[in-house]
Amino acid sequence: MPSHPGTPQLLRRLNDRAALELLLSSGPLTRAELGEHTGLSKVTAGQLLARLQERDLVTVVGEQAGGRGPNAALYGVVPSCAYVVGLDVLPDRISAGVADITGAIVAEVSVDPNGHDDPVRLVRSAVEKACASGGIPMAGLRAFVIGTRGVVDPRTGDVRFSFDLPSWHKGVLAGLRRDLDVPVTIENDVNLAALAERSHGAALGMDDFVLVWAGVGQGLGVMLGGRVHRGFTGGAGEIGWLPVPGEPLPTDVNEPQSGSFQRLVGGDAVAGLAGAHGIASRSDGSVGGYVRTAVAEGAEGFLDELAGRLAVGVAAVAVVLDPALIVLGGDVGRAGGSALAARVEEAVARVCPSRPAVVVTGVQGNPVLRGALDSALQQAREQVFSETV
Repeated sequence: MPSHPGTPQLLRRLNDRAALELLLSSGPLTRAELGEHTGLSKVTAGQLLARLQERDLVTVVGEQAGGRGPNAALYGVVPSCAYVVGLDVLPDRISAGVADITGAIVAEVSVDPNGHDDPVRLVRSAVEKACASGGIPMAGLRAFVIGTRGVVDPRTGDVRFSFDLPSWHKGVLAGLRRDLDVPVTIENDVNLAALAERSHGAALGMDDFVLVWAGVGQGLGVMLGGRVHRGFTGGAGEIGWLPVPGEPLPTDVNEPQSGSFQRLVGGDAVAGLAGAHGIASRSDGSVGGYVRTAVAEGAEGFLDELAGRLAVGVAAVAVVLDPALIVLGGDVGRAGGSALAARVEEAVARVCPSRPAVVVTGVQGNPVLRGALDSALQQAREQVFSETV
């Protein structure tokens, strides 16, 4: 029978969920501390903990020394009550991570996709390898989130278009769900990086900000009201197609490098700048390598010109959305660091009536993978914490 508003069953479920969330964010806690934070009596808090222990969601993890009398038991969420998988899918590498319900990453692996064009088999292979690495049973997995380049249709969840991953097309999502028998979500990689920035990076706790992903390709993650803005077709953030003065408009939108802003700041443009400023021969030849060399050598001319180009796109975003914060990510943003971010902020202020703060990404490691795990954790906690016995 479904529960109804105000019934004891619903109230218990809401209290259990609130307690679990509290133990994750502030735990471990004693029974008395749990009661103080939730407003429950000691008796009710004790009954709640007993229920959660019976469901193997909570366990005693230690003791808290007090004054007179025995030490109070400390309770925490059982990390192994559920696991999730996040994946970052690139043309030349699939990175997979497994996290327990607390968010701790217990395994992270990479798989070479070369020679294989079946997305379902590739994902299963990566997941099996990650689980084996962490000693995690596949049966313990509750949610998968996959980050990939391209446009994801928000209505169907399928990849609508991806130039770099042509085998990721309509039908792949259904195949993954059948094969893995677990909820699977595909999400644009830059959107996931924005989620990671909000949870672990420079936009910690912020509900409104923009992540500018600058590298070989360009992308934009827009966070509005604490939610990722995807647009009607999933194409929000495809900033590489932004028309800019002085650059030709594309004649064929199926050519991914033909967007005006992409021509201005993409991989070929950064390589050209590096050559013009005489630093190309001293770098490793990657788009991030050019920028790292410029920062290390204090090549101010290169950094100023690159910042001025990036500011064209950042200013366009600023006058439309007026965000308080713009985060630079991707290979270029990370390599440029605060030296590049400060120059972009100054350049934007010269051409834009608002002056948003521009900072470098604060996410450590792979931001797409971290965002995929965060998104999967939200789904898994909703499942596990809302289940009734």
